Amino acid sequence: MMNGNNATFESNMQRLEQIVRAMERGDVALDESLRLFQEGTELVRACDKLLSDAQLQIEKVVKGADGNPTFEEFKDED
Repeated sequence: MMNGNNATFESNMQRLEQIVRAMERGDVALDESLRLFQEGTELVRACDKLLSDAQLQIEKVVKGADGNPTFEEFKDED
């Protein structure tokens, strides 16, 4: 099992996809299904925390001089 606290968002999502595929096949024993479900739930929580942390970092970066967030249109520089 991957440790959701130290893993990246991308590695968590990749493991979640593996869990979903294994459970969708339907050939996993009940005890293994329960273990996979628990692991998946922990990964979802870890992903949610990583996204929340990223959002807080973005909000800090885009705060205006008055402390309020400023919203700018995203411009792709390619």
